[in-house]
Amino acid sequence: MTVPALGLGTFRLKGQTVIDSVRDALDVGYRAIDTAQIYDNEAEIGQAIAQSGVARDDLYLTTKIWISQFKRDALVPSLRESLRKLRTDRVDLTLIHWPSPNDEVPMAEYLGALAEAKAQGLTREIGISNFTIDLTRQAIEVLGAGAIATNQVEISPYLQNRKLADYLRGQGIHATSYMTLAYGEVLKDPVLLAIAQRHGATPAQVALAWALKLGYSVIPSSTRRANLESNLGALTLQLDEADLAQIATLDRGHRLANPQGIAPHWD
Repeated sequence: MTVPALGLGTFRLKGQTVIDSVRDALDVGYRAIDTAQIYDNEAEIGQAIAQSGVARDDLYLTTKIWISQFKRDALVPSLRESLRKLRTDRVDLTLIHWPSPNDEVPMAEYLGALAEAKAQGLTREIGISNFTIDLTRQAIEVLGAGAIATNQVEISPYLQNRKLADYLRGQGIHATSYMTLAYGEVLKDPVLLAIAQRHGATPAQVALAWALKLGYSVIPSSTRRANLESNLGALTLQLDEADLAQIATLDRGHRLANPQGIAPHWD
């Protein structure tokens, strides 16, 4: 199992909105869907998948364990509840959504419980999300780098997170970029607009293709079928070295996901 290059993100999508997004995404060709317990949309995603007619074995489903479920006696039951909502007997990837704030639950406890979930067949792969270099190093000490399928972190042209990305690459841990489009902010960037025009592409395709070229997976979300279909074009868009050099200059440390009381001390 390997994390697909491009999947559907579902953060902030709920109710009929997420049902429609998943339905349209599956219809235009997506086969990877990313959700989380805290998104409160697992049941709707399960419904949309069930109604789609797409075989479960053709899908790659990711969910994330919320910080309130990190205790050893809570994590596995919470994942079983996620599976019930998603209408499946296993997910393909389960992530720790955020490191435990102030180490309220020791990392060895919640990563150990996550490994147990994998041993029980509830998830095919396990990984982490929003882990800094130091926290990733600690996770490697608990699990071993080979057991960590990915670290899902915020990476966009405006937050390129190079030190962390380089560290992950050196450890052989795959990086998944979320908020690659910075909530749409990068779509108005003059540099990306110019690159898009040269390639006959959209700024979204350029930003996604940039992340893919650097070896990251991406999970953009959209509520518009046309945008969902267009985003798939990033898989075939070939940026050149000049494009990459231009995008490299856009890094400004512009972080969007930084919840107070939960976020770690960033690199």
